[in-house]
Amino acid sequence: MNNMQWLDEVKFNEQGLIPAIAQHHHTGRILMVAWMNRESLALTAEKKQAVYFSRSRQKLWHKGEESGHFQTVHEIRLDCDADVIVLQIEQHGGIACHTGRESCFYRKLTENGWEIVDAQLKDPNEIYKNNASSNPHTLAMSASNAQAESVEVLDYLGKMMIERKAADPESSYVAKLYHKGLNKILEKVGEESIESIIAAKDYAAHASLENKHDLIYEVADLWFHTIVMLGYFDLDPQEVLDELARRQGLSGLVEKANRSKEA
Repeated sequence: MNNMQWLDEVKFNEQGLIPAIAQHHHTGRILMVAWMNRESLALTAEKKQAVYFSRSRQKLWHKGEESGHFQTVHEIRLDCDADVIVLQIEQHGGIACHTGRESCFYRKLTENGWEIVDAQLKDPNEIYKNNASSNPHTLAMSASNAQAESVEVLDYLGKMMIERKAADPESSYVAKLYHKGLNKILEKVGEESIESIIAAKDYAAHASLENKHDLIYEVADLWFHTIVMLGYFDLDPQEVLDELARRQGLSGLVEKANRSKEA
């Protein structure tokens, strides 16, 4: 992009910054909010990867430079007042939040206050190679981790499917899939299967960090849409786990663990 006049239309604040909202280009989910200055916005437009400005470190922050969770930018939008940016992105690794979750917006207001409703997909210490304590973006999470991370990913997704089936088709991506019917869901399962195969071949040809994350991301998409398919038939993902456990002779252990949860 040679003509940089578009940057002059952006209204940066007195610190030379503008808030930037990262939104999943496929599902529409808000993943995170950060800040950009003129240089980071220009680099994002040029490189098609999200580059923010870290206020804590006072320098440019290429998202994923430490975690490997890069963001490929599909589209950049400016609001009507020209003072907020929205990035339509693909989140590599499926994790945008420094707490190890898909989205930074993982707490929902309920009658009991703010409740954690999204599973932690990966331990931040593992993400940042045991450097989480020195990373300004992860320091703030220490206090919130005092609350037990008891959300089971499959259990959460299973319950979500039940809710989405009865929801307004325009309220979410999953609700819209259920409204379109089984054939559309199966079509998505097929698409994600092919994309997983392509990602696996790419990783086999070149075992780079980016290709590894792409493979994990595509398989996560495949698993997700498979769970949507199970939900269409009112089947709980736990039933698949139980079958896998049975095949490996672990069914007794699973049953014991389930009894412990109920107790």
